[in-house]
Amino acid sequence: MIQKIITEDRRYPLGSGAGSDAIHRDPVYSYAVTKLVDDSGLVGTGFAFTVGEGNDLVCKAAAFYAENLKGKDIEEVMSDFGSLFNAMSNEQQFRWLGPHKGVVHLGLASVTNACYDLWAKKRGMPLWKLLIDLSPEQIVNTLDLSYLEEEMTREQAIDLIGSQNQGAEGRKGIITKGYPGYDTSIGWFNYSDEKVRENCKKAVAEGFTAMKLKVGSKEFERDVRRAHIVREVAGNDVKVMLDANQQWTLPQALDICKQLQSMNPFWIEEPTHPDDILAHKILAEAIAPTKLALGEHVPNRIIFKNYLQTKSAGFIQVDAVRVGGVSEFITVSLLCKKYGIPVVPHVGDMGQLHQHLVLFNHIKLGHEALFLEHIPHLQKHFVNPVKIENGVYITPQTEGSSCDLKD
Repeated sequence: MIQKIITEDRRYPLGSGAGSDAIHRDPVYSYAVTKLVDDSGLVGTGFAFTVGEGNDLVCKAAAFYAENLKGKDIEEVMSDFGSLFNAMSNEQQFRWLGPHKGVVHLGLASVTNACYDLWAKKRGMPLWKLLIDLSPEQIVNTLDLSYLEEEMTREQAIDLIGSQNQGAEGRKGIITKGYPGYDTSIGWFNYSDEKVRENCKKAVAEGFTAMKLKVGSKEFERDVRRAHIVREVAGNDVKVMLDANQQWTLPQALDICKQLQSMNPFWIEEPTHPDDILAHKILAEAIAPTKLALGEHVPNRIIFKNYLQTKSAGFIQVDAVRVGGVSEFITVSLLCKKYGIPVVPHVGDMGQLHQHLVLFNHIKLGHEALFLEHIPHLQKHFVNPVKIENGVYITPQTEGSSCDLKD
């Protein structure tokens, strides 16, 4: 039974240009942490990600939601978590501050993720194994499918999960082999050209077969030059992604994206405002076959639904510490499976939680094991940091979701 709620405002300055992009020039990687303490002494840890200011507000929102869990057993909570998620996200006064986005939804993500961590610890297994072992009905019980009914009913979600049983045993080989990673820290926005070049060489030497460069400079020539540096160093066999972090207007994006196609990017990420679905649709059609990736700043399943319906994205980067937590992440993954669009999460969690979720996506839902973003900057702060060898995530075996932070 959950007896105690703790929230913590954790902030980690980076320095030296790390984490910088075209919009967020000086981020402070931060977590709004929720801890659920039960009567057996287990602690479920979850968090949402911010880049500094306002992290305390997310903690306050998380504390508001977490009060609903006091006195409840985690198995009881998770047996019908979808209904609880729906009730909390639609609390009649708090909902006005969203709905389903911003500070309040980040607070809900923190609490939701703590629930999943405590559930896995209670069952004595890593989260990826708990999720894979659940029946389709049990999985769907944890989801809120409201506002998606025209695309996916409860029965359709159950059938979709069940249809992936064939081949699941074979896909379990990824547990031993490890999940491929890509290096997203080779080319932070504030890094010099020479540092980008050195980082590319290092990433290739470490076994990464994919990497990402931050673009979005006011001078388009800088972006084009740096993109070609990465392609030159990495070679034609390495996948190179470009990330503008929403910097461009649509007219700018139409211009620069066509110039960037000369270096054959695997995708162009967050080219313009994340709420402007039609702009992404126009751009996607204009630069095809180059694909767009997005999701880092898409806050909920409804907006993801619209992106899928309009065929505006070739890759979906849903982040469980940005949407309403693991529950909504799985919901978006199901929608993507229906549409045949790969899920390649953004990792505001530094890959700690998502290393579990991509295994679930691949084994249980049949998604392609493409790769998972890797950002190393906060590894020293985790009790069980992710392990990367030869560019591959080593499957975690510790109970829970790998989100416990050091005191």
